[in-house]
Amino acid sequence: MEYIVCEQPGKLRKMVKRPPEKAEGTAIIDIKRIGVCGTDIHAFKGNQPFFKYPRVLGHELAGTVSWIDDTSSAIKRGDQVAVIPYLECGNCIACRNGKTNCCIDMNVLGVHRDGGMCEQLSVPIDHLVLTNELTLDETAVIEPISIGAHAVRRSELRQGETVLVIGAGPIGLGVMAIANQKGAKVIAMDIDEKRLKFCREWAQIKHTVNGSKAPIDKLLEITNGELPTVVFDATGNPTSMNTAFQYVSHGGKLVYVGLVKEDITFFDPDFHAKELTLFASRNATREDFQFVKEMILSKKVNVKDYITDKVPFESTVSNFQDWLQPQSDTIKTMIVRK
Repeated sequence: MEYIVCEQPGKLRKMVKRPPEKAEGTAIIDIKRIGVCGTDIHAFKGNQPFFKYPRVLGHELAGTVSWIDDTSSAIKRGDQVAVIPYLECGNCIACRNGKTNCCIDMNVLGVHRDGGMCEQLSVPIDHLVLTNELTLDETAVIEPISIGAHAVRRSELRQGETVLVIGAGPIGLGVMAIANQKGAKVIAMDIDEKRLKFCREWAQIKHTVNGSKAPIDKLLEITNGELPTVVFDATGNPTSMNTAFQYVSHGGKLVYVGLVKEDITFFDPDFHAKELTLFASRNATREDFQFVKEMILSKKVNVKDYITDKVPFESTVSNFQDWLQPQSDTIKTMIVRK
């Protein structure tokens, strides 16, 4: 079985090993689509938290069931599935309270355990989502859009609220799309004008703000001096995350969707004066996956244009470095296995 391993920062290598073994409670998935995300890129660059090398990357996955242990399962051999890549312990305080997405002993495929840049992967049956009604491409993007859906659900967003989403990458775009569907008035912020254009076209965002051009003045203009009641930061950039506090209205909420391997600081008098609420949003749950699946089925999320690049599995190692370049204009790259 061929697989691609990140041996150390900046180095990918294609290798061969034995296929996964059949085990109780698992299914073996023939991997057909692997979405490339910020986690993979951060790992390749060497700045991904909770990461050890060598590691097989890839957690935005779609495939077909080659073998399944439980014949009573609704999922059968030959079915198409999405993978929920967050492997929780099921016993800790978070799991007992239904927050499996932030399990104390979390193992994420492609981060803590080897992921899906391979031909076949063994996955617990209860971490599969049946997607026979979707295409493979649609199936593979359920995971990244679910990250956005979880962040929006975490914020308890109300219809009509004014929302700012900082960062127009794949995760930020997912937040925008879900917030739009919830009836929010969404503002997008980024420092890349091409990405802001994509926000207007793909996510139907009416107002966009260039974060490098007096953004606070523009936000005050858009909101009639009141600022957004909910701000999502999906940048994974410490400067942006530190600055995001000033964009939130009095009594508002700030949600960190992006993750950074640094300290985040804020000015406490401003934090208290506004009585802000600060949230972290981590991973997603099956509920989020099912919600996004239904959104895609009902054509409320435009998957076709969300995926901007497709690359054969065989070309991944030679092309990966190119995807890191700002001039690539890539939003979502999809690795394709036949």
